[in-house]
Amino acid sequence: MEARAIAKEVRTVPRKARLVIDLIRGKSVKEADVILKNLNKESARLIRKVLISATANAENNLNLDKNNLYVKEAFINEGRTLKRMRFGSRGHVEPIKKRTSHITIVVSDRN
Repeated sequence: MEARAIAKEVRTVPRKARLVIDLIRGKSVKEADVILKNLNKESARLIRKVLISATANAENNLNLDKNNLYVKEAFINEGRTLKRMRFGSRGHVEPIKKRTSHITIVVSDRN
């Protein structure tokens, strides 16, 4: 049995968040939680929220034991890009792209 949690339109850059999510893929939930808790990155805090949500879904909806869970899948897709403009010198306009992410984590029990 597997449970999933998805956070959509999270304001973090997917390229930076993928560096963090690669650290927890395939690890047990407890080990992944410790890794994310000790990382000094904003995306680690956001990914940890999704991991806790996926774990709660597995416990409450599927009656799985938290100690036997591991991160089966973890990936980050690109969300919408918010496009803003910054005015430069001599009437020049520079685009600012504020990127968003979709964070998906699937946890499963070890058989």
